[in-house]
Amino acid sequence: MKHDRKKQEDERIPNLSEKETLILELLLGKTSAGMYGLELVRESGARLKRGTVYVTLNRMEEKGFVESWNEEQQPNTAGLPRRLYRISGYGQRVYRVHQQARAAWNMLTLGMGSPS
Repeated sequence: MKHDRKKQEDERIPNLSEKETLILELLLGKTSAGMYGLELVRESGARLKRGTVYVTLNRMEEKGFVESWNEEQQPNTAGLPRRLYRISGYGQRVYRVHQQARAAWNMLTLGMGSPS
């Protein structure tokens, strides 16, 4: 019984929050180079906040939507290396399906609102 429930959970289409969708959109433009958290905040035009971006990125990494690594630090540089993030292949597929589902939903709701 427990195995069946786990299998059903694995087969569900992942849900993306607005923040997760925005982060994936921003990362899609930088697939190989990656972006660090504060760069995402800046590029979001204040739609992401410093206090939540890293929590969201961590959750997205646990879900497999993004990958991260520490930036290679140059010699004679002070401070800790930044953590860079990029969208994973799985994250790209989830984003694409999410966009298709959203477009289909918009077509349905627009179609229902217009008189026949």
